[in-house]
Amino acid sequence: MGDLKAIEYKRFEDIKHIREDGSEYWSARELAPALEYAKWENFSKVIERAMIACENSGHSVSDDFPEVRKIVEAGATSKPKKDYELTRYACYLIVQNGDPRKEVID
Repeated sequence: MGDLKAIEYKRFEDIKHIREDGSEYWSARELAPALEYAKWENFSKVIERAMIACENSGHSVSDDFPEVRKIVEAGATSKPKKDYELTRYACYLIVQNGDPRKEVID
């Protein structure tokens, strides 16, 4: 069991981004597959629950879940898709509000 947690932690740290100012963030679109969510629609519901928990804890949703738009290539076209630059705390709340049937979340 400890090995699984170490692998999951490494996977989480491997998708971390560092801004020029040294602050860290995780892309929600990269975090979703790491937490075994295949569909964005399902993962976005978890994000919404985590945002409510963030607000209830007295934190600023706009600070912990800043929304960004990223251009995604889709065949011959490209269109902007919603993403979030999540703080470590936001990621924690997402895991807490995720599907407990998923081994990576349990």
